[in-house]
This record gives sequence, structure tokens and C-alpha cells, in this order.
Amino acid sequence: MTSAQSGVRATGWAWIAALWSAGALCDASQTVFSMAASGKHPSFWLPFATEFASWLPWALATPFVMHVARRYPIVRGAGIRTISVHLAVFAAVAAAAGTWCAVVQMIFNPWGYPQRPAFLDTWTMTLLYQSLTYLIAYALMISVTLAVDARASMARQMTEAARLNEELSKAQLAALRRQIEPHFMYNALNSIAGLVRDHLNDAAVSMIVGLSEFLRRSSEDSHRSQVALQEEVEYLQRYLDIQKIRFGERLQVSMDIPADLLRAQVPNLLLQPLVENAIKHGIAKRVAGGAVRVAGARQNSHLCLSVYNDGPVLPADWEATQKTGVGIRNLRTRLQILHGNESELQLRRANPGGVEVQVTLPYREE
Repeated sequence: MTSAQSGVRATGWAWIAALWSAGALCDASQTVFSMAASGKHPSFWLPFATEFASWLPWALATPFVMHVARRYPIVRGAGIRTISVHLAVFAAVAAAAGTWCAVVQMIFNPWGYPQRPAFLDTWTMTLLYQSLTYLIAYALMISVTLAVDARASMARQMTEAARLNEELSKAQLAALRRQIEPHFMYNALNSIAGLVRDHLNDAAVSMIVGLSEFLRRSSEDSHRSQVALQEEVEYLQRYLDIQKIRFGERLQVSMDIPADLLRAQVPNLLLQPLVENAIKHGIAKRVAGGAVRVAGARQNSHLCLSVYNDGPVLPADWEATQKTGVGIRNLRTRLQILHGNESELQLRRANPGGVEVQVTLPYREE
């Protein structure tokens, strides 16, 4: 038996001892108080100890009863065999408990009778007067066992659901990377080739170094579903450094994320796809280029991140058609997996012009 198994078994016995001790204490105290109220004034310690010890067989039988309850659960539609097994177990435990009580009373005579009580008489009277109490005790053991197992089963299901959600989030993240990287690599390599043709070797080298750093960070963090906002901002900055070389003065970028928010946990690869969409749909198609603004703020217990571009506004029927790219749909799915209804992604027109994406999620630090 391993140390972990020994620890679990010891913890189980500790709970059994604590619960039955509490019940025995209540029963023994009630007996003593009843004696005091009736005017009997012998020493109360012996009756108290006897009543307390009378529940020992039930405590010892608890693991066996729990085993029977799990193997033959009393649920709706339980068969005759299940009922018969429980009646037999109850009768055996009650008989053993009655025998123990009779033996203890024969030895110690806690009630102060002139003659020590006979075993058979004591055993019969114990079962007669305690049968209902024993039945309640047995029913409680069955109920507690079913409740504990139901709670454990629910906990296992929640753990499994969380694990599946994490796996799904990782799959969504991997799909998003497969979507972004070929497209981004194609444009970046074309830009590098153009710089080389124009003999702008320093700019080409800088872009190659930036691309290398960008891809290295992408591969290192591919297993994490959430990262600190600071890491996400640094990753975005590497991406923007490459895009600034590509677009030059046509791309204007500003970031307004307070330093006290950088420890917040956010989904991995959250900002970069949103900024890429802003550049692709709002900047790249315009000869004059445009501006992209990334901002963050904390609103009570939530973190709000927004990406704005001053490019063409959304079409008039965009709300009805909900024409969003794979990246936006993917990110919505990941947010739902990680945070459920506590998160939200909104794509909307911005005043006086442009498009803004706002992500709201619970503020949590690592």
C-alpha cells in the first residue's frame, strides 16, 4: 500500500470516528440529562460511557456498509435483490450492536440494578427499544454515502469537462496559428525580398531578425492557453515592428495599456489576430494607410481591451450577415471556453469613423 493510499484511508477513518463520536456524544448526553431530570442521582459517568461506547459497532461497520451501498445502490427501481441485501446487512449490524450493548451492560451494570442483567433479556430489550434508532442510523449511512459519491462524481465530471475545454482551447489556438503563420510569412518574406531588391539591406536584416524573434516566441508559447498581458503586448510589439518595416509611414500605431494591467491573464494570441485584422482590412487597402490604436482598461472586476483602426467602416448589413473572419470566430470560441458568459467580444463601428473590436473578460492575475 502506498503512502498516499494510507493517508486517504487514515483520513476516512478520522471522519468516521469524528462523526460517530459526535452522534454518540449527543445520545449519551441525552440519556444523562434524562436521568438527571427524573431525579436519579447516581454517578452519571458510567451510564454516559456505556451509551457512548454502544455506538462502537456502528462506527466499525461503516466502511462495510458504505461498500454495500456502492455495490447495491438504493435508487429508484432498485430490485428485490438490492433490498434483500440491505435488510440482511442491517439485521447483521443491528444484531452485532445489540450483542455489544448487552455484553457491556452485563459487565458494568451502568444502571445500578440489584442483580446484573441477563444477556438474552438485555439483548432483546436493546433491539426492541433501539430498532428505530438503528434503522435511522443505517439510512443515514446509506444517504451520506450516496451524497458523497454523487459529489465526487460531479467533481470528476467538472474536472474532465475542464480538461476537455482546455484541450479544445489548445486546438483552437493551434488552428489559429496555422491560419495566421502562412499568411503572415508570405507577406513578410515578400517584404524582405522587396527590401533586398531595393538594396535596403539594414532594413531587410532587421525584418529577418524580427521575424525570427516572432516565430521563436510563437513556437515556445504554443502550449499555453493563457499568458500574462505583458507577454501578449511584447509579442504584439514584435509583430508590429515587422509590419512597420513593411508599411513604413503608412502605418501609425499607438498603445495605451496601463502598467498595472500587465499582470492580467489573457488568452494566448489574443491581440495579434485583432491587430492583423485591423491592418489587413483597415490599413493595407488604403494608399494613405491609417492608424491602429490598442487600449486597455479595468472596469471593476473585468479587463477591457480594444483594437481600433480608422479604416473603412463596416458595411450597412454587417450586423445581419455577421461576416467575420475565422480569427474572430475562433477567438469568440476560445473566450467562451475559457470564461463562459463572463467574456464578450464586440465588433462595432467607431465614431467618427473606423472599426473597433472590444474584448471583455474577467480580470485575473496569475
